Amino acid sequence: MRADRSSDDRKGWIRSVLARLARFTGRTLRAEWYAIVVDPIRRLARRGLSGLVLAFVAAFGVIFFHDLAQHPTGALWVTRLGGVKADVPLWLSLLRTPVSLYVPALDLPVWAGITQLFLAFALAELALGRRRTLAIAYITTLAGTLTARVMIALGPGWWGLGLPPECGKVLDTGPSAAVVGLFTYLAVVRRAPVVFTLTGGSMVWESIAVPNLAGREHLIAVGTAVVLGLLHGRRERLRSFVRSLRAPRHPEPAPPRPESVPAPVRTESPSPSGALPGSPAPGMSAPRQCDAFRTSTRAGTP
Repeated sequence: MRADRSSDDRKGWIRSVLARLARFTGRTLRAEWYAIVVDPIRRLARRGLSGLVLAFVAAFGVIFFHDLAQHPTGALWVTRLGGVKADVPLWLSLLRTPVSLYVPALDLPVWAGITQLFLAFALAELALGRRRTLAIAYITTLAGTLTARVMIALGPGWWGLGLPPECGKVLDTGPSAAVVGLFTYLAVVRRAPVVFTLTGGSMVWESIAVPNLAGREHLIAVGTAVVLGLLHGRRERLRSFVRSLRAPRHPEPAPPRPESVPAPVRTESPSPSGALPGSPAPGMSAPRQCDAFRTSTRAGTP
């Protein structure tokens, strides 16, 4: 009997755990569906095609540079405008980085990448706005490019973090880092674990299956987007923290309070005739008491 009761208790506990897990999964997927799909579609219905400006510009930019690179002269100008390599001076790489977002990578299919690019910029523009979308795309791309230069400068070794100098000649272009960064940032801000798992998991699998420079830059983009997503909505806290660091350690002494000035003592000024205070002024009649005294003396009263 006791064994039967214990087995029934275990089955009931397992069923309750599975039921809670199913409810939690359903709520999470429903919230993610509304945050990633339903809410952007509603905003698109209100704003129209004007809410997809960045997505169209990014897609047409990649198509334009891809067609331009098919000709020798065009390929030369594409390299001069958006060709980023680690052996190029840093200032020149920083100038070419914004254009490199629209220069497709040579070893990746263009049309498949355009679909992901359009979807990433469309969702980000509708959910985050144009300024933040451009900022996230540029920051994640720049972080990957600069980190790759640091890895190449370290050289082979360093527990697998360094890269050989030959990687400095690899053309580092394409919007893939921006796409990965936008999807990751959206997943963190909108609390979408499925999108985050698909994006981050695919990048980890890519870096393991094909260990190259692009895979590492994608991982750096994912990490940068995660940090930016966690800092979202904490601007006031960061400002207060920076102000506390800028504030002087020793507080300045308070200014001394002004001393109270004693009230001036009033003094009675002497009369113009030199008479004592209280005596009648010249030209004025004497008080009535003096007149009564004179009348009594005349009558003979003592």
